[in-house]
Amino acid sequence: MARYDWEKRKYVIAAVATGIVLIYIVRLFTLQVMSDDYKKNADSNAFLKKIQYPSRGVITDRNGKLLVYNQPSYDIMVVMSEQQGVDTLDLCASLGITKDYYVKRMEEIKDRRHNPGYSRYTQQLFMSQLSSEEFCVFQEKLFRFPGFYVQRRSIRQYDKPCAALVLGDIGEVSPAEIEEDDYYQNGDFIGKQGIERAYEKQLRGEKGTQILLRDARGRIKGRYMDGKLDTKPVPGKNLTLGIDRDLQLLGERLMEGKLGSIVAIEPSTGEVLCMVSAPTYDPRIMTGRNRGKNHVRMAADPMKPLLNRAVMGQYPPGSTFKTTQALTFLQEGIITPETAFPCYHGFIYRGLKVGCHGHASPAKLVPAIGTSCNAYFCWGLYYMFGNRTKYEDVQEAMTVWKDYMVSMGFGYKLGIDLPGERRGLIPNAPFYDKAYRGSWNGLTVISISIGQGEVNATPLQIANLGATIANRGYFVTPHVVRQIQGEPLDTLYTRRRYTMVEPRHYETVVQGMRRAVLSGTCRKANIPGIEVCGKTGTAQNRGHDHSVFMGFAPMTDPKIAIAVYVENGGWGADYGVPLGALMMEQYLNGKLSPESEKKAEEYQKRHINYGTDVR
Repeated sequence: MARYDWEKRKYVIAAVATGIVLIYIVRLFTLQVMSDDYKKNADSNAFLKKIQYPSRGVITDRNGKLLVYNQPSYDIMVVMSEQQGVDTLDLCASLGITKDYYVKRMEEIKDRRHNPGYSRYTQQLFMSQLSSEEFCVFQEKLFRFPGFYVQRRSIRQYDKPCAALVLGDIGEVSPAEIEEDDYYQNGDFIGKQGIERAYEKQLRGEKGTQILLRDARGRIKGRYMDGKLDTKPVPGKNLTLGIDRDLQLLGERLMEGKLGSIVAIEPSTGEVLCMVSAPTYDPRIMTGRNRGKNHVRMAADPMKPLLNRAVMGQYPPGSTFKTTQALTFLQEGIITPETAFPCYHGFIYRGLKVGCHGHASPAKLVPAIGTSCNAYFCWGLYYMFGNRTKYEDVQEAMTVWKDYMVSMGFGYKLGIDLPGERRGLIPNAPFYDKAYRGSWNGLTVISISIGQGEVNATPLQIANLGATIANRGYFVTPHVVRQIQGEPLDTLYTRRRYTMVEPRHYETVVQGMRRAVLSGTCRKANIPGIEVCGKTGTAQNRGHDHSVFMGFAPMTDPKIAIAVYVENGGWGADYGVPLGALMMEQYLNGKLSPESEKKAEEYQKRHINYGTDVR
């Protein structure tokens, strides 16, 4: 019995000893392999790893004029394990901050919920974006503050106060952005809006690392292994935009005191020549430590200066949309260029009336476009949706109609290289089946033929329509960036996208748009020596109508297509046409004539009183 107990005890002791050994082995493996806490501690005593931030890519306009560049900025970094014996009052005085700010900032750094990458052995951001002047004051006293270091960075600067919503801005990364991309750590900066956001990976470059050797007291003794293990930062790639800076500046001048947008496109390439959204702001207020305050202030502004109306604003396109109807009716054989419809001050049929202004009647297609006849296009839609020999029912006709609109760039995002683009709205048969419980016809939806009703488009889509007509049937996806240093553009921005309409029908619509400028609703768009084609729009609204213009020039070999949208601006000829003409003259001639400059000054001073009815 005693022998048996001894045998059992021997196995128990052996098992306990084996367990203890295994625990030690697992713990040692965890400390040495799985965890880098001790390594960080040891390395922090001997080395200081400094991140070398690359310079962000420079942005220029299509003519090489500077839009965005970099200027020196400095961040104050802190290593918590070394931050001992610091005279906090002296530190605060040197940085121009309060003791309360110092305490609060230190608590924020240590809070892993807001700073998930926190380690007391690595550098943490204490204060960002000191100017050169602030840095010089602090640098003189830096030796008094153990654990504090200076990290050289750069901030964005703008040569001219323009194109804020196109260029965008940069701001400190959020925890979600750090989680999404391990390139970033707390305190880094990332593109937040516009081009800065869309081309962040090209603009940011690649970080480098400098390893410095320290003695037992933490003093820097020089570069480790003479810098053999250092890595140099790789600068970000420079971008050339399709934007013409002078054209952009003029557009923003003309839209002062107004709500709306101006978008101009080079038809042959799809490059955006200007993108104005009004109201706008000076991009320089979105740099430095006051960026957050300024962003909050503008976000609360009822005029919405942070809203890029060019790609986010969704409006009825008004009579500019009649060109799409003409093209659809021609291609479907509903009309020919010789087809004439009556206009008795509007479309009148079975008790329904859509009003129109006075002009000769009946009218064929070219003069109907030139005078912007509402009745002509209402009749066209009525005959298309009621054509039972070509379509089985109104639902099929509606589906065909919608497909034409989509092929012309409406109803879906075009795919511009800017964040936040909206799709607008092109209704389809199920939309009306639901709205009218399946009981509807061409008369029910007749207003869509003149760009009213449920149809909505962005100013970018309207400008793209002008480019498509200028090209006689195709467009290249609009894009702001013209060239990326050492990198090709996405094929989306180089290939042609054809519509469902044959080029010969576009020639008829071009003649109508030319008629509008020579003797119709766009006479204010006449520019001496340039054959301008245009189409007005007066989009109905709950308040005062919106003033719209869509056009291109010259008629042959077009160089610019443009859309102007002025909210509550009245008739298309009141604001849209003259502003569009000034923009085209500036781009095609490189400057405004003295007479046109006077007109520009006049329209710059014209402010529209929106009161409290703002969007």
